Amino acid sequence: MSRKPVVRMAELEIDPDTLETYRALLTEEIETSIALEDGVLSLSAVSIRNNPNRIRILEVYANQEAYEAHLRTTHFIKYKNQTAHMVTSLTLIEVDPIAMRAKP
Repeated sequence: MSRKPVVRMAELEIDPDTLETYRALLTEEIETSIALEDGVLSLSAVSIRNNPNRIRILEVYANQEAYEAHLRTTHFIKYKNQTAHMVTSLTLIEVDPIAMRAKP
């Protein structure tokens, strides 16, 4: 098992007509993932100011296995299926952490 954390940035564009529904589903997915999955260390979503249908998600997983397990969860599959028609663009970017800190 890999001990190296997996950090990713997701860049999404959402159909403006579905934005509020998408945001609610994304919030539910993030809260569920953090509550139920030990390997999900952090999920943070933001929208671009003055262009709120452009969403960015910073994802931090304990390791590759935790990331792959996350993709197989019932709640993630449900989120993905419910939002597929809302997402007009998705880019997943592998990133390397430089400094990531949070207060407990």
